Amino acid sequence: ASRDIPMVVRQVKYLNNIVEQDHRAVKRITKPMLGFKSFQSAKNILTGIELVHMIRKGQMMMEGTDKISFAEQFYALAE
Repeated sequence: ASRDIPMVVRQVKYLNNIVEQDHRAVKRITKPMLGFKSFQSAKNILTGIELVHMIRKGQMMMEGTDKISFAEQFYALAE
């Protein structure tokens, strides 16, 4: 398929470094588990880990989260 806008491919050595560093914490947490028994358990655990990181980074979009602590935000999800 031809494109109207030319595409430039950048070959920068450390272009993906930000992404690699972001999931380093996930690898650190899951490595001692020595794998998952099922796809569903892997999905649930990884979702929880990512959710905690999003809350910690201030990326959770919920009304009033700027006024409560990290722990209070986490426990508010269970309500």
